[in-house]
Amino acid sequence: MKRAVIIPARYQSVRFPGKPLTPLRGQSGAAKPLVQRTWDCARQFCDAHEIFVATDDLRIAKAVRGFGGQALMTPASCSNGTERCAAAVEQLPHLPEIIINLQGDAPLTPHWFLADLEAAMQANPAAQMATPVLRCDAQTYGLLRADRAAGRVGGTTAVFGADGQALYFSKEVLPFVPDGPLPDPSPVFHHVGVYAYRPDALAAYARWPLGRLEALEGLEQLRFLENGVAVHCVEVNARGRLFWELNNPSDVARIESVLP
Repeated sequence: MKRAVIIPARYQSVRFPGKPLTPLRGQSGAAKPLVQRTWDCARQFCDAHEIFVATDDLRIAKAVRGFGGQALMTPASCSNGTERCAAAVEQLPHLPEIIINLQGDAPLTPHWFLADLEAAMQANPAAQMATPVLRCDAQTYGLLRADRAAGRVGGTTAVFGADGQALYFSKEVLPFVPDGPLPDPSPVFHHVGVYAYRPDALAAYARWPLGRLEALEGLEQLRFLENGVAVHCVEVNARGRLFWELNNPSDVARIESVLP
């Protein structure tokens, strides 16, 4: 296999229990569960036989198989989506060259984000792991700030060097920007919940213990940084579309407003 797109989806969630099965109604009026909306995103990028939903819940697996997707049962002990992807890869008949982790709560992910990420990995054979970042416009920056002001954990921001290698990821809005208009170009980058891994890097991740920063921030990608593995940030372009993850119940209406 050249690639495998794995969508980790667990039923239990502190902030939003049952999130993968939450129905989302788009502009067409049709309601589909979140996991299917995310699968639809992946389907625009690759063939259905390359997409797998990794879950530990039979209700999610039944829903996935009901709309024609492939579901892999993974241990409930997986602490995050990357660990769940590692467990899913062990069940594949052939080891892919690149594994793409499309977070199950990101139904607004444009297919070209996945294509750009895969292209970056192919162009840089030394890269062990990569993730997209999106330069914030005033609207997204305002949404991030509003969530934090309200005490909610919204999106994640990324800080990286001139070489594109990540310096840090945080649920705080980083870097700090003084009050006033957002500078142009914006220095704030919204981290997109997609990852690409080489098989060896993904297998190593599953062997490492939970990192201190990873535990504090609740961000799985920090385990790579804490173990000295560079995370390559790939800047992507939303082409005028709103990108937002379904992090809290309050995000449902916002996402439904732009779904087809």
